[in-house]
Amino acid sequence: MVQNMNLSFERYQRQMLVSGFGAEGQEKLTNARVLVVGAGGLGSPVLQYLTGAGIGTIGIADADVVSVSNLHRQILHPEENVGINKAESAAMQLKKLNDQVAFHTYPYFITSENIDEILTDYDFVVLCVDNFEARFIINDACVRAGKPFSHGGVVAMNGQVMTYVPGQGPCYRCIFEEVPEPGTVPTSSEVGIIGPAAGVIGNLQALEVIKYFTGMGTLLTGQMLTFDLMTMKSRIVKFPSKNPECKACGK
Repeated sequence: MVQNMNLSFERYQRQMLVSGFGAEGQEKLTNARVLVVGAGGLGSPVLQYLTGAGIGTIGIADADVVSVSNLHRQILHPEENVGINKAESAAMQLKKLNDQVAFHTYPYFITSENIDEILTDYDFVVLCVDNFEARFIINDACVRAGKPFSHGGVVAMNGQVMTYVPGQGPCYRCIFEEVPEPGTVPTSSEVGIIGPAAGVIGNLQALEVIKYFTGMGTLLTGQMLTFDLMTMKSRIVKFPSKNPECKACGK
């Protein structure tokens, strides 16, 4: 037991040195339960850094399998895992990174029928999906359950991040309202994506998770960070309070 405590201290000592973090912050991460939906371009850095930081329990949801075309940006998955479900592949690799973390996999689609039950086991959700319908399903479920989440999106070399905390700003549906019609919003399968762009946005999402649990810094609640990685220009778009007519969190 003493040996395990010493190993934990050595593993996390550099982050515990940060002002406002300390042993108390590490304990909060150890007790945290985070669900990451999507183990691809965004999910790879999110999962790696949350595992490295010592989040106690991590759920990984992804119905897709690893393909060769994923490898340039979904850096969590090695070549030998091509054809394996992404949630299972991710867990295999992450266990090698930190055996102190408990992993639970959901190798199937997140739907309106199963999301509510899954959410009961988690304190925070990270949306790492490029499927608009899934984003709205998860947003609405998080609002119903009073669960915070971080949304990330990236295409080509442009990305965005926002965080929803119940009672502290608008939800995803407040801003975007409805699932866009097919073909109206470009996707990475149509216009492409540069691997490190997904890494930047995913790392920002991981930071939002750590800040939420430790109480450090300022979260992207009520605002969205947009990043043009071609020019390295970023801006924060501030939103008014939630939309009173929102179908998820409004009247």
